[in-house]
Amino acid sequence: MSEQKFEYIIVGGGTAGAITAARLARAGKKVALFEAGPSDEGQAGVLTLRDWQQMLETEWDYDYTIEPQPHSNGRIRHARGKVLGGCSSHNSCIAFVPPAYDMEIWEQRGATGWGPDGVRSAFEKLLANVHLETAPPVNDCGRAFVEAAQEAGYPLLDFTADWNFGRGVGYFALNKKGEIRQSSSVAYLHPLSQWGDELTIYTGVFVEKILLDENNRAIGVQTPAGPVYCSHEVIVACGAFDSPKLLLLSGIGPADHLAEVGVPLRVELPGVGENLLDHPESVVAWESSQPVPPDSTQYWEIGLFDFTRPDLPAPDLMFHFGTQVFDLQAQHYGYPTAAHGFSLTPNVARATSQGTVRLRSADPSAPPRIDFRYYTDPEGEDARVLVEGIKLARRIAEQPALRPWIARELFPGPAIQTDEEILAYALEVANTVYHPAGTCKMGAADDPTAVVDPHLRVRGVAGLRVADAAVFPTMIGINPNLTCMMIGERCAELVLSAECSE
Repeated sequence: MSEQKFEYIIVGGGTAGAITAARLARAGKKVALFEAGPSDEGQAGVLTLRDWQQMLETEWDYDYTIEPQPHSNGRIRHARGKVLGGCSSHNSCIAFVPPAYDMEIWEQRGATGWGPDGVRSAFEKLLANVHLETAPPVNDCGRAFVEAAQEAGYPLLDFTADWNFGRGVGYFALNKKGEIRQSSSVAYLHPLSQWGDELTIYTGVFVEKILLDENNRAIGVQTPAGPVYCSHEVIVACGAFDSPKLLLLSGIGPADHLAEVGVPLRVELPGVGENLLDHPESVVAWESSQPVPPDSTQYWEIGLFDFTRPDLPAPDLMFHFGTQVFDLQAQHYGYPTAAHGFSLTPNVARATSQGTVRLRSADPSAPPRIDFRYYTDPEGEDARVLVEGIKLARRIAEQPALRPWIARELFPGPAIQTDEEILAYALEVANTVYHPAGTCKMGAADDPTAVVDPHLRVRGVAGLRVADAAVFPTMIGINPNLTCMMIGERCAELVLSAECSE
């Protein structure tokens, strides 16, 4: 491996990295793509969308734990795909183009060129390559929920017709073809046999650090088998946990933290590992008065959006409706469960609490230290939105269409009524929608916390970019998988346009 020479090295064959690799290779560049996990090709357990939950806590999952949380549940485990295609090979394939509002906020925060017009071409390329299908209304319980939401005053939305929607309920668009997920690896890399010398894919290879020359230019990566070099750029696409981890292991980050763990400082960049964002959620679950039909595409295919304040420009509350009793966290606290039931998971669509990702040690094999600092925003808005979500879930359950399906509320249960009681419950059983982002934030030159510029180039290091959810300046109000795919497309655009201008 040490004798190989490439133009570009991409570390992380996940949601964004697989796309950037494919686009650069198609443009005639010589590319190496490194993925720590195995290939997904021919793996029915990965490719079959309905089986997505069976990958949790398996060899396909990094299954990261988090640091104790002073304000909420610290038992949360963050599933991260350890397989070609990354989390797009590991998730429930809910597919949204972000509302224009979110992209406008990014541009206002210093991500010049990432407004709605700036990302349009990348999304057009993406949607021409990734097949979307709206989840069919096949489940009677799910149909009852949609009807109940309409009875409660929510309009029926078509999430594929208008990306700039307001409050309403509808069936999700899913990146799938029939039963098979349209992950970035399926849509862009398969079959793997098609690639010649232009793209070399290394699966099961863990990259330990980025190699820098004496001028702090990225020249390659270190693997257990030795160094691999490139003549143009290294592109890091390991996700919101492992992209900052790799930069830190390479000596790029806050000087005090690197000294603490014994990593020699190469480039001081205080924002690496800061600004950790997520979609935190809680849950309300009911035992059903009759068996919930098994008919489903992926069990969580219906969503509802709402405003918790009338002055907001976009919904700040999102629900996923599931035809399952989601007792993953509630079971630890003695709440009852049931064989048949359904759940609503209110989540904070644009949470502003910020956490950190740090190294545990200089050992590359050690998992990162992840501290979300959930519900620590100074205004307390994240917690307030969660309380409003639980109250709204109960109001929808009272509607005529859904009432016949309910035997009892399992959790929080009828004893929990006041806002104070609801908040205590919501934080006790809090979970995540598994959307970490922001830890290598994109921003303007005068933003001291920005890690990459609007061209995704790492500050202070030539020939190095980050291209994944880590570059999010702020959290967006929808499931972010397609946005991460777009970043892969956009990164390829930026790299190729830079070559043309040289």
